[in-house]
Amino acid sequence: MLAAPFGRIGVRADAQCIHAIHFLPERFALRGADLPPIRQLAAQLEAYYADPDAPLDVPLAGTGTEFQRRVWQAIRAVRCGRTATYGELAANVGGTARAVGQACGDNPFPLVVPCHRVVGAKGLGGFAHHGEDGFHLEVKRWLLRHERVMLL
Repeated sequence: MLAAPFGRIGVRADAQCIHAIHFLPERFALRGADLPPIRQLAAQLEAYYADPDAPLDVPLAGTGTEFQRRVWQAIRAVRCGRTATYGELAANVGGTARAVGQACGDNPFPLVVPCHRVVGAKGLGGFAHHGEDGFHLEVKRWLLRHERVMLL
């Protein structure tokens, strides 16, 4: 569990790679894990909090369907300070906006695969299969503001 400006970040990893990242409220206790990928992620996150252009490139577990991996790769191409709509990504990867939204919600590596940069055509959209619940949507807003994205 890592501290974050918006709460906590839960990390599931082994000695080789990250398996999942979860955003959690501050009420969760901090616990350390002395695994190389978690130490690497913690250092990269500190750099990101200081400069949103800092790269996040920790080793990730191979997971997901072929379509999900295409969507996640397309999301990684959305640069800091920019957003893409679900429809734009769908046009790039050959799917529907709804399928892209599902793949975004299934993304086990938020921040590293920056699904917070994917928005709806008419608004912010949901985040991590949490729809428009308070905590997760506030994390999305915090991340976009941090990356200097103008929010309406």
